[in-house]
Amino acid sequence: MARTKAVLGEGIRMSDHLAVAYLALNCPLGRVHEILKKLGLQSQRRRDLPAEVAFFYVLALCLYRTISYEEVLRIVVEGLRAVYGDEISDVVPTKGAISRARTRLGSLPLEKMYAEQIHAIGKKEESGVMYNDLRIVAIDGSTLDIPDEKVNAEHYGYPSASRGSTAYPQLRFVALAECATHVIFGAEMGACSLSEQKLAKDVLRNADSSMLLLADRGFVGYPLWSYAGNQGCRRLFRIRANQVFPVIQELSDGSYISEIYPDQKTRRQAAKGKSVDGVERIRVVEYKMVQEDGSIKIYRLMTDLMDEIEAPAQELASLYHRRWRIEMALDELKVHLNENMGLRSKTPELVRQEFYALLFVHGAIRKLMADAASATPYVAEELSFTGAFKIIRRRLPGSVVFPPS
Repeated sequence: MARTKAVLGEGIRMSDHLAVAYLALNCPLGRVHEILKKLGLQSQRRRDLPAEVAFFYVLALCLYRTISYEEVLRIVVEGLRAVYGDEISDVVPTKGAISRARTRLGSLPLEKMYAEQIHAIGKKEESGVMYNDLRIVAIDGSTLDIPDEKVNAEHYGYPSASRGSTAYPQLRFVALAECATHVIFGAEMGACSLSEQKLAKDVLRNADSSMLLLADRGFVGYPLWSYAGNQGCRRLFRIRANQVFPVIQELSDGSYISEIYPDQKTRRQAAKGKSVDGVERIRVVEYKMVQEDGSIKIYRLMTDLMDEIEAPAQELASLYHRRWRIEMALDELKVHLNENMGLRSKTPELVRQEFYALLFVHGAIRKLMADAASATPYVAEELSFTGAFKIIRRRLPGSVVFPPS
């Protein structure tokens, strides 16, 4: 049976759709020009697909995941005619032209725009944004399927399987998100064989002394704990069940002071009374939670918030569970925005390009939601991401196709 390309409905103006995407993404055309020029990628002539068209095309792909490449390009070209006039009227939306234009563009312009435009945006006075004047952020990792092309498989690899092999190669990524707004403002990706701990170090370059970092058991350990501390952020990490922390001093709220060591050798030397480097005092919080099936689960946390008066154990136990907000943000990115699909790009560089475009679009939608929430009694995390995403694709703009650059 012949396959039919997915297209948009009849009677819908292409420029209207692009206008929605453009306005929603808050992506100034002038800044796009500057980035492309700085990287030596700005097109001098408007034949084929100019770099600006390719840039917005990659973003539009993230808004219309189930629509064919050629159809999405028609949306972009129609919208950009308001800027370039008939200079791009002869653009032919073929897969070959699209692939060449995306390859010329590369991933760096999308990475730069993402790093420049997407930041933690929660207002300090809003509920859930801060704890003791620290912005609540969380770190976590995940994977995305990519097309089963030879170059992708060689570059990113296949995930391990208990039997046989998996169907698709995967990329692995680690992300840093603001819990209150779900904005993912830092991310690093690579081959699926890379450890989350290794990727996390690069991601934590986006952390600073204004933040309280929440992390699950997969990230706990001296190297990452120490690295996050060197970035200046305060820390609240969950501890694995087999990790041992001796009680040095019990505190009034049931928590206790302990120490974390760089390695077992240092621990043994310290136990013998020898002078050692790198030992850090920590505070351990232990508590129990009743699960839905009636069973009891024990949680153990370690933190560098040492004062039980300023940061009581009960508050820290409740605060840690805000880490689930990053799980929700990753679900928005992978399932709702990405339509529960893998990425579509067939070369490693274009996979990277598409990945950062997806992050940019998610962050832009979340910024819109935060702006909308500020005019209502609600906070951003109470609004529906799926609802906002559908509105952005459906609603027509007021009067102009492009905002001032």
